[in-house]
Amino acid sequence: MMMDVLIVGAGPTGLTLGIDLARRGVDATVVERTEGLFPGSRGKGIQPRTQEVFEDLGVLDAIRAAGGPYPVRMIWKDGERVGEQPMFEAVEADEGAPYTEPWMVAQWRTQEVLYARLVEAGGKVAFGRELTGLEQDAEGVSARFADGTTVRARYAVAADGGRSAVRRALGVGMTGETVDPSPFLVADVRLKGLDRDHWHAFPGADGTGVALCPLAGTDDFQLSGKLAEGTEPDLSLDGIRKLVAAYTHLDAEDVTELRWASDFRPRAALADRFRVGRVLLAGDAAHVHSPAGGQGLNTSVQDAYNLGWKLGAVLSAGAPDALLDTYEEERRPNAAAMLGLSTGVHRGEVPRGKATVQLGLGYRESSLSEERRAAPAGVQAGDRAPDGRVSGVRLFDAFRGPHWTLLGATTPVAGVHVLPAAPESYGPGVFLVRPDGYVGWVGDSTDGLGAYLARVGLR
Repeated sequence: MMMDVLIVGAGPTGLTLGIDLARRGVDATVVERTEGLFPGSRGKGIQPRTQEVFEDLGVLDAIRAAGGPYPVRMIWKDGERVGEQPMFEAVEADEGAPYTEPWMVAQWRTQEVLYARLVEAGGKVAFGRELTGLEQDAEGVSARFADGTTVRARYAVAADGGRSAVRRALGVGMTGETVDPSPFLVADVRLKGLDRDHWHAFPGADGTGVALCPLAGTDDFQLSGKLAEGTEPDLSLDGIRKLVAAYTHLDAEDVTELRWASDFRPRAALADRFRVGRVLLAGDAAHVHSPAGGQGLNTSVQDAYNLGWKLGAVLSAGAPDALLDTYEEERRPNAAAMLGLSTGVHRGEVPRGKATVQLGLGYRESSLSEERRAAPAGVQAGDRAPDGRVSGVRLFDAFRGPHWTLLGATTPVAGVHVLPAAPESYGPGVFLVRPDGYVGWVGDSTDGLGAYLARVGLR
């Protein structure tokens, strides 16, 4: 029996894609190599654009309840507080952008929320399923697992992280560079002796240092550390205690519990391809990066959000398979830009703020973006569709769901939610908004709209 989509990896990417496909009635299964969800806090920043995505998917209230705002950074030296620094440049909220600040949620909590929503939507995750091989033919993909079983799917998505088994099976390379030669570590700890109102930073004189951030919604702190080149990180409780004692005024015994730890060396690399036949790469399987600036999990979620509606259109709405080519066309340039941004933030060249909230990302150069107005002004094809109100209706409420939305038309269009106007902030025109909240088509009237709708499987 052949399923529609096999999703390899139950991280934020795979779970988001699973939710989006489930609400479209697509038969998809998420398989995960480990026996449970990821246990650490690693990707803890939910950027404003991702909050908009999560609102559409029905999880934003739970996400916000699971976390909290970022605290101000407190700088320490020789056991004394020497100054405060805001973590982010302020971004002013307006009607078009209701969320402008990152929200802190430990990654394990984000994944719990996404998993619960996936199950609620009728999706499923098979844990303890390690992929060992993958082949494809004209009809589908065959995936082999360590337990000797094989499954067939019309399409497969690699959402299995930076060491992706699917990417290796496809022979897709990664091109990139080392961002920083120093070893880094991150750990979730419980400790005493620090307030939970600040992100405590303890810089060393040689560019090394540690920081201890209270994890909103938990009793834990996230420890992040940059070590001297040539140092081998010690991820044991004893090793973490020694590190804290060496860089802070706390005693080793003030670290009362180690809950999770990992080490890494920051690298920025991009998969050479995001699509190979019936297999598509998403999330860290397609791009790895420095965690600075909180871009990785967010970019990964938006990979899934871009891909979900396209897979749904091909599998359920009769759209041509070529629509899936636009996934790489749109997401690979965005991922490349994200790698440069993360590296810039890591090296102190780019501030956290307007550049990192991801509200300005779009697809103006995409073949799916058709701007047909004689004199384009305001929001253009390929732009994120801002929030606003039309006849008392909030646009984000109108957009919510797996459908397309047409603003500025009065004639019904089959399969499309129609509103009679667009907000003045959009400028003049008729705007067709994609299921992922980006403007696909803009015209002075609806002339030519039918041909575009046929391209994406709506006619």
